[in-house]
Amino acid sequence: MPTVAFPSLPIPEPLQCGRFKLTFERPLIMGILNVTPDSFSDGGQYAMRGDALRQAERMMLEGADIVDIGGESTRPGAPPVPLDEELERVIPLIEQLRGANVPLSVDTYKPEVMRRALAAGADLINDVWGFRMPGAVDAVRESDCGLCVMHMLGEPQTMQRGEPAYNDVVSEVRQFLEERVTALRQAGIARGRISVDPGFGFGKAVVEHNYALLARLPDTAPRAEPPYPILAGMSRKSMIGAVIGRPAPQRVAGSVAAAVCAAERGAAILRVHDVAQTVDALKVWAALRDAAKHASALG
Repeated sequence: MPTVAFPSLPIPEPLQCGRFKLTFERPLIMGILNVTPDSFSDGGQYAMRGDALRQAERMMLEGADIVDIGGESTRPGAPPVPLDEELERVIPLIEQLRGANVPLSVDTYKPEVMRRALAAGADLINDVWGFRMPGAVDAVRESDCGLCVMHMLGEPQTMQRGEPAYNDVVSEVRQFLEERVTALRQAGIARGRISVDPGFGFGKAVVEHNYALLARLPDTAPRAEPPYPILAGMSRKSMIGAVIGRPAPQRVAGSVAAAVCAAERGAAILRVHDVAQTVDALKVWAALRDAAKHASALG
């Protein structure tokens, strides 16, 4: 009987992430904690602080390796949130969760939120703007936090208007990420603090571009040996809905399948809403991978 073939992909560079140093012998799970009233999938569910804390604790019990706190929706067409409002949503949560033995990520592009979040105990800054906002690099330069640099074509208010256009989406995403990583390195950011995200759903044609990026996921990252860690965030997005024909809350199975596909293609971090289901699926995938390696070693 033929064995299942698994690609032999190099293990990414470890990521210095504030109080933690993350290694990637297996993909890590980043649980999404949206403390917003208008996020596309779970808007309003965790806007109250007590609900948000309970959800964070639930995700950690289910196996989340990182908790990603977002105080401003970046769904297509989302309006910007005033600085004071985002701070009020995010900073108290960091202060209350920093005693947990899990890295805390903050999903923001505002330099002042970055500064305040790091002072409160955040370990990673996850920036959909790729640290392009004036002052963003300065806000993170002197810390030892991890950085996630994401590709986005346009901005949340406009990125999905019309039809996003690329000559070659994979090579153009890689070029953008290479340029941003180079800028960060030249600003004095250590390589070991940087991870990258091709930005599924951020200025991409729903099926054509997003699935091209997933199919060639290792090729979206800057060329480096060992590779930079890739974060893949596809959970419940339109790219899933377009294929399975279900609304966002009913895209759990499709999202888990996408996460497994990303893991097989070398994703180091999987950003998901449904932690327990993704953890279970990855255990099955890892068991099959290990069995295939054992069979291959036996000849």
